[in-house]
Amino acid sequence: MPRKLLADLCGKPVLQRTYEAAIATGLFPEVIIATDSDEIREIMETAGATVVMSRKVHESGSDRIAEAVSDKDIDVIINIQGDEPFVNSELLKNLIKVFQNKNENVQVASVMREITEASLIADPNVVKVVTDLNSNALYFSRHSVPFKRDPINETPVYQHIGVYAFRKEALMSFTSWPQSPLEIAEKLEQLRYLEHGVPIKMVMTDVVGISIDVPEDLERAREYWEKKY
Repeated sequence: MPRKLLADLCGKPVLQRTYEAAIATGLFPEVIIATDSDEIREIMETAGATVVMSRKVHESGSDRIAEAVSDKDIDVIINIQGDEPFVNSELLKNLIKVFQNKNENVQVASVMREITEASLIADPNVVKVVTDLNSNALYFSRHSVPFKRDPINETPVYQHIGVYAFRKEALMSFTSWPQSPLEIAEKLEQLRYLEHGVPIKMVMTDVVGISIDVPEDLERAREYWEKKY
């Protein structure tokens, strides 16, 4: 993981680009880096970031974040994964809004976008999500879901974007539960919430970013950065 996050993205590490994008939104009173890597700590502190060191062994990124914020007086935590350098303010504003809706008691929320490219739908590195009619997640999978038995079926396919928001109480409950069967099978931590009956509110976005999951993503990110900036 450190190697991917510290890979060069047009002059700065991927993680630093993500951190600076989060800061630039102006939405957060505090932005911290939670890591177990001394190398990441040194590089990001040099870049001016606040870094919280955690234990070496964690089952998921959410477990690591829970440790980092356990002693903070805070209501909602936004988890921007370090390989999301193109996260933007509009997406984050819409994510935060769902916690301000008094008609709903949202505990966990995340982001999705519609995809139509066959290569993305088939790619196990691109996580798909299906929702109910109220935009709550029913399931996340690396497989193509929903399965379209009728080839002309126009039901959309949604990609899960790796940005989460949790109320602190929900996050702390998450860490008290052992890894769940579907979470282990898919290697997707968000399934732990669903398997324990905690809804995940999905927020639609049309923002097209690039998550740095494989080397090919890094090349795409460099090309995108050079065109955009």
